[in-house]
Amino acid sequence: MWGRGGLILCFLFGGTPLVGGEGRDPWMFQRNEMVERQIIRRGVSDPRVIEAMRKVKRHLFVPALSENLAYEDYPLPIGHGQTISQPFIVAYMTEAAQLRQEDRVLEIGTGSGYQAAILAEIVAAVYSVEILKPLADEAEIRFQALGYKNIFVKHGDGYQGWEEHAPYDVIIVTAAPGAIPPKLIEQLKVGGRLVIPVGTFFQELYLITKTKDGIETKSMLPVKFVPMVPEED
Repeated sequence: MWGRGGLILCFLFGGTPLVGGEGRDPWMFQRNEMVERQIIRRGVSDPRVIEAMRKVKRHLFVPALSENLAYEDYPLPIGHGQTISQPFIVAYMTEAAQLRQEDRVLEIGTGSGYQAAILAEIVAAVYSVEILKPLADEAEIRFQALGYKNIFVKHGDGYQGWEEHAPYDVIIVTAAPGAIPPKLIEQLKVGGRLVIPVGTFFQELYLITKTKDGIETKSMLPVKFVPMVPEED
């Protein structure tokens, strides 16, 4: 959510040292293949999204044992019963949000930080909420090591959003609630977009736009995300 300016860091979550500067990237071919085969060929066309997917190194956001699978088109476990979403879904949701450079985005479900890093390549600021403290802490370390200055992480209940920095231009949710959390609608600007999977066994990805009179809802595609759970009392 590693090193820059010539620093070399070895982060315990991934097996590959995190090398700053302009050193050789042994994963560049796999990443470009991922973008061509999984992203562009399946209809994602926003050049900003495509460039972000080419730039962000997904293998740094998965456990060391899964590095060789990092650029395949499926989710991967990241511990604590959670997963990193498949690359196509990350790109699809990012494009669906209709991002602008000046946007402030709330992400619900930091996970390992991959989606937040993609967003941070495009928008002004990303505020990310993660209910599992170990994941929140690991992601924050990862963002700092990678040099992201525009990602801010909070350990907390995603159902409550992050009211302190509201209203947001965009909210992206990376876990599925059974129904749309009212607090997230409240924290959107009028004209703001919410991209969210909703459902239990059967889930649908929705694009919700807040209007001055309420919301407009558009169903996009069936999906399967880990469930979104509220913070325990």
